[in-house]
Amino acid sequence: MSGQSLREHISKLEQQGELIRIESETDPAENVSAIGWKTYDQLGKSSLFTNLKGFPNWQLCSQIVTDRRKWALGLNVSEDNLLQQLIARIQTPIDPIYVKHTDAPVKEIVLKEKQANLNSIPAMWTSELDPSPYIASGMAVVTDPETGKRNISYHRQQILASDRTGFLICPRHTQRIYRKYQKRGEAMPVAIVIGTHPAILFASGFTTNFGTDELAIAGGLINEPIKLVKCETCDIKVPAEAEIILEGKILPDAMTPEGPFGEVTGGYAMEGSTEIFELSCITHRKKPIFYGMHSGAPMGDPQSITGTCIEAALHEHLSRVEGGMDIIDIRCLGVSGLMAVVLKLRPKVKGQAKTALMAALSSPYMHPKLAIAVDEDVDPSDLRQVFWSMTTRVHAEVDVIKIPNTRIWSLDNVSDIVPGMSAMYRIGTKTLIDATRPPTSHPEERSKFLQAMPKNFDSVSLEDFI
Repeated sequence: MSGQSLREHISKLEQQGELIRIESETDPAENVSAIGWKTYDQLGKSSLFTNLKGFPNWQLCSQIVTDRRKWALGLNVSEDNLLQQLIARIQTPIDPIYVKHTDAPVKEIVLKEKQANLNSIPAMWTSELDPSPYIASGMAVVTDPETGKRNISYHRQQILASDRTGFLICPRHTQRIYRKYQKRGEAMPVAIVIGTHPAILFASGFTTNFGTDELAIAGGLINEPIKLVKCETCDIKVPAEAEIILEGKILPDAMTPEGPFGEVTGGYAMEGSTEIFELSCITHRKKPIFYGMHSGAPMGDPQSITGTCIEAALHEHLSRVEGGMDIIDIRCLGVSGLMAVVLKLRPKVKGQAKTALMAALSSPYMHPKLAIAVDEDVDPSDLRQVFWSMTTRVHAEVDVIKIPNTRIWSLDNVSDIVPGMSAMYRIGTKTLIDATRPPTSHPEERSKFLQAMPKNFDSVSLEDFI
């Protein structure tokens, strides 16, 4: 079997020139977030911090799957073929296997009771208005008390004390499982996974049917079973090659004030209240690497994880619309967690692009609020080309459509909260823009919408002249 660790991915990034080691002393509470963000924004590189103030035996990594190049390295595929490989591998899940504690690197250090201290972890203070450090990269593993089936998903955690954090639960699968424990009057056992292979990072953000094991999807992504090991204080299995595991429980009848928090939208999720996580045990590898996920102003890993998951899910979703759309590519422009989805397609008849756009805005994900369709001659990842297509191929009266009073993602602060509900439930407007040229067979009519490319553009290679 190949490695299933964050360390293997970091090694690949460094070997391929995609990562910068930062050996000067840095402070997780003061400047690590800014340095990591600027390193990607200005240089396009991941970061590995090796000299953390106050944490002599720790390292911290940041921005490790922020673009398709880094995803491709993590999953051992070509960048051009990333989306197609994701789609194919999702269809072939592989069930995890279980290993002994002695074969699990995450068990190298075991800290229980008073030895287990959240303040010993270099959790990053991410955004300017955050009230304290957060664990933004934690993936919570829980099991359904009725079926025993596993679920893993992301939950932000504001550190409140040495043994306590907030635990935001959105109205999805984990909440459904949590409600079952509440009805029994029981705390929900949970294990938080921090720092692991990109396949698990993807699977934890991928929306599946309730009861589907995301770790089996992760196994399919790397074509081998994910190795799991049993926790110390609860009957939950976790990735054996993870960097850190936080074991504990979610209290059934207690809430805590939480926020504000610089969220994946690039703005703030304002003050509110969340459920409470109580720590019972920490296990981690020797010389552990904390995954400092920058959740705030884009571009960061949260936008990339969500966007890549949406791209794969939309491709499958659109394959069933009108008997299968001729989709060439899908790009979620990571300008925020409220994704702008660009569909590159080959419409065969008038109106088909708008059908695809409506489907994209009513997909398994609620995040997208803007969808744009472009022709096969436009690169959907290039904002210059997308905006060129919007300015030259869009007749706003017929090609820009607003759909009001629709369910909107909970972090869309500009949209209204449903009366009588929490901020998790919002109503807003979704917009679709058909930036494809009108289908026509008439050469003169068609030429009005073509890009004026240089003569012999396709046959000229700069390598022959420069």
